[in-house]
Amino acid sequence: MTPQIPHVTPAQAADRTDAVVLDVREAAELTEGRIAGSTHIPLGQLPARAFELDRSRPVITVCRAGGRSAQAAQFLAGQGFDVANLDGGMDRWVGDGLPTV
Repeated sequence: MTPQIPHVTPAQAADRTDAVVLDVREAAELTEGRIAGSTHIPLGQLPARAFELDRSRPVITVCRAGGRSAQAAQFLAGQGFDVANLDGGMDRWVGDGLPTV
């Protein structure tokens, strides 16, 4: 059975200073801007690199629009992580006027 992954809005994610923001976009996409302090692990590398994430902290996954990050969230939930997906991804983050670096 597939776990139900909660979604958070960009404003909710910005307030979650306890969470690791995991950007699963490809490296070339990062030139479009990223969330300050986010961790970058491309979706295709996540199974081999999930050990790099701190299991004691919640994880918020993000990609451009929310599809790849939803896949990443499902994978991480299956690995026992406390995870949520950023609703609308970076498109919505930027659209809501939140800062990028």
